[in-house]
Amino acid sequence: MKNDHPLVSIVIPCRNEEDHIGTALDEILAQDPPLGGFEVIVADGMSNDGTREIVLQKALTDSRIRMIDNQVGFVSNGLNAAIREAKGSIIVRMDAHTSYATDYVYRCVEVMKETGAENVGGPWIACGKGKIGKAIAAAFQSPFSCGGARGHDANYSGPVDTVYLGCWRREIFDRIGWFDEELVRNQDDEFNLRIVRSGGKVWQSTKIRSCYVPRESLCDLFAQYLQYGYWKARVLQKHRLPASYRHLVPAGFLCALVLLPIISIFWSRAIWIWVNLLGFYFTLSILLSLVTASMTGWKLFPLLPPVFWTFHLAYGWGFLRGFADFIVLRRKRREAYIALTRASSE
Repeated sequence: MKNDHPLVSIVIPCRNEEDHIGTALDEILAQDPPLGGFEVIVADGMSNDGTREIVLQKALTDSRIRMIDNQVGFVSNGLNAAIREAKGSIIVRMDAHTSYATDYVYRCVEVMKETGAENVGGPWIACGKGKIGKAIAAAFQSPFSCGGARGHDANYSGPVDTVYLGCWRREIFDRIGWFDEELVRNQDDEFNLRIVRSGGKVWQSTKIRSCYVPRESLCDLFAQYLQYGYWKARVLQKHRLPASYRHLVPAGFLCALVLLPIISIFWSRAIWIWVNLLGFYFTLSILLSLVTASMTGWKLFPLLPPVFWTFHLAYGWGFLRGFADFIVLRRKRREAYIALTRASSE
């Protein structure tokens, strides 16, 4: 007989999350339990702060918590290790840097049953801390920063190409494979791409509510989106087509800014195109910063243009570096990770 009330396994990959993991676990343990109950598996990437001690202490007071070692330290390895240890037939991924509605897990299971989707989740909503963090969060929800991705739309329910975090039936990993351990970032996007291209469905529901805490400085934001762009190139190499052509726009824009002045040496009109392209971009970023500030607070307006520029330039530069490393130089993950580390510190 089919089990209508399956156990849910919550998986949390983490490393050096001493400041967040205790609060996150308390919030997760306070979830309204699905009818089959839940367990929590923390895949720790060999943290060297107090993360492991906090998790182990929590596990002593609540038997639903287990900690396993992720010797490699990357998220994709941690996710796979945790899922292999999972006892539940439904897997819910959660994160230490996100807060959740008390019915988050319950709603994930509910929406999965209602839609029959292979993966479900809620809108990716940012809740910033501090003035810069709030500006980053405001820009994060704007279509200008994310190319109109539906996953950033707080009011959208329906099919998407990728979804924040995720909830899957355990059997999906036996059918289409595990998270790609070659990917340091974008492993969730790549997994969702495989779901969609195998005929499956990825579904976003506004019933599933969470709040992601973004970076709190432009330097940290640049490093984060440099990595997103960089590893997106590895996804492109693997599948030969992007999940969405919007992923190519920042790199294309950056290429145009660099190449047009060089082309102008041989074709004088190229510099005119360059000036107009740059002027259009700056004008658009100011106008959309005004629109965003009108909805989120005028005090954020001076910060919004540089935040948008950071999103676009970091992602574009990261994609170009990744294209060079993965597609031109054919580097492996370890070599590519070293190259990325150097790029992040430049």
